[in-house]
Amino acid sequence: MKRDMELFREVLLKVEEIPFDGASHDIAVDGRSPNEIAYHVMLLHEAGFIEALDLGVCWKPVRLTYSGHEFLDAARNDGVWEKARTAVVESTGILTIEGLKVALPMVVKRLITGHFG
Repeated sequence: MKRDMELFREVLLKVEEIPFDGASHDIAVDGRSPNEIAYHVMLLHEAGFIEALDLGVCWKPVRLTYSGHEFLDAARNDGVWEKARTAVVESTGILTIEGLKVALPMVVKRLITGHFG
């Protein structure tokens, strides 16, 4: 299965909505299969953005980590997200989480200081 950065972002947004009760939760993303979602929950857990439970083939999210909150806050705005994605792909030819972790704060800083062209 391929990693999908758009689904990463959507899963993070869904995990942010679940209650903080220590339990794992089912989440759904329109147009995505439960397997796609479970795979991306697993990857986000491995990346340290969420805590999730491994239930065999099915992974279920429990909560966002501090790193997950920080990444999501930078990626929440559609315009910032698109500028960061474009910057990463144009400079490297690929789209990775590590690239986005560098690009998102840079985009935010440029927007704050008015230096984004």
